[in-house]
Parts: sequence; structure tokens; C-alpha cells
Amino acid sequence: MKPILVIQHVEHEGLGTIEDILLKRGFLPDFVNTSKDSLPKTTDDYSAIIIMGGPMGVYESQKYPFIDDEIRLLKNGLIKEIPMLGICLGAQLIAKAAGADVYKGKKKEIGWYKISLTNDGKMDELFKGLPDDWTVFQWHGDTFDIPDGCRCLASSDLFPNQIIKAGKNVYSLQFHLEVTGDMVKEWIDVNNEELKSVKDYIDAKKIIEETPMFIKKLNTYGEIIFNRFFDLID
Repeated sequence: MKPILVIQHVEHEGLGTIEDILLKRGFLPDFVNTSKDSLPKTTDDYSAIIIMGGPMGVYESQKYPFIDDEIRLLKNGLIKEIPMLGICLGAQLIAKAAGADVYKGKKKEIGWYKISLTNDGKMDELFKGLPDDWTVFQWHGDTFDIPDGCRCLASSDLFPNQIIKAGKNVYSLQFHLEVTGDMVKEWIDVNNEELKSVKDYIDAKKIIEETPMFIKKLNTYGEIIFNRFFDLID
């Protein structure tokens, strides 16, 4: 079987809980770190693509030249109809590749927030049987429109497009379904300056306090969803 391409944008935003599930299923990850590695030209050598998060914006291609190359690669993946899973920045990159605008939101969404499945989400093969509402971990300020031909599967109060689906096997998750408790703590340390800039409406201490309340259920849902995604791979 062809390996799964994993595109990573910063060192601290890795696969998280996805990695153990991927390996247990017998898949081989091929990691590309955009800060030091070149992206492949096509998706031909891969059975699927997982695109992780990062602090950069899709609209910052002059500052981060790899962004245009990554969008071209994801467009190729959409044409070839191979399974793709985008998380946070990865979700925004897929949305852009599918033709949507990506832009700054009115405020940032960092910490634990409720999302609600839409009717399409409740019937989707990745999310069926899950609660209509559940709490996820967020860390983003950008958002995206729904590309033509795509469907919105979940929303939150602040950002209406939390999950979108393109075609039959391409999913964009604006939130971080892959995090562990240790990852949450690390991100708070690494992104301390960003948290200072939003301290008037985001409380880092509250995020730490809430993590034990929500992390176990998030990981349980993540295991279900990630396994269902891997079921899509031929």
C-alpha cells in the first residue's frame, strides 16, 4: 500500500492521537515538514494526505512560499479524489484549494468550545452516531467560506464552518481533534505571546483547568472519526 503523506508546518503541531491509530491500522506515514522539506509535485505516490495546523495564514504566501505549492498539491488531490484530512490550517488550505476564500475572523477561538453537527453532519459516515453537540479544542483566528459543491457538517457560535466535506472523501476540520493533554500544555507555553495579545477575552488558566474535563471524550470521538477516515483508504 502507498504511504500516507503527512504535511506538518511547525514542530509542535504533529499527528497527536492520529499517529497511534495510523500505525495500528498498518499505514506508513511519510512526513514532510514545510519549514525544511520540499513538497511532492503530485499525489500519485500516496494513498491519502493529512495536513496539520500551523500559525501562518493561507493568504501569507509571500512570507511562506510553500503555501502556493501546497495549494497546488491539494488541488491535485481533489482532482484525483484521494482521501484527505485537513486540521486547522490544513482545513483552510483544503478550502482554498477547493476555491473558497480564507480570511481573518472577527476574534480568535482558542480553548474549549462547543460545536454542533448540521443535518448533513449527523448523516455523514465519519460522524453518524456521535452526539449532536460536543466540545472540541480550538486554536485559530482565521476562517473560510464553503467552497462550491462542498457541504458544511458542523458549526460553532463564533465560526459557522467548523467541518466541511469536499466530494466523497475529503474532510476539513477547523478544530484540533488530535490533541492530547500534554499537547495543550505545550501549545500554551509555545504560544504564550499570542495568548497575551488576547488576554482580554481568552484565559489560558481556564483552558488548562478545562482540559481534564473534555480531553478524554475528545480522544474517544477522535479514535472513532480517525478510524472511519482510514476506512476510506483503498
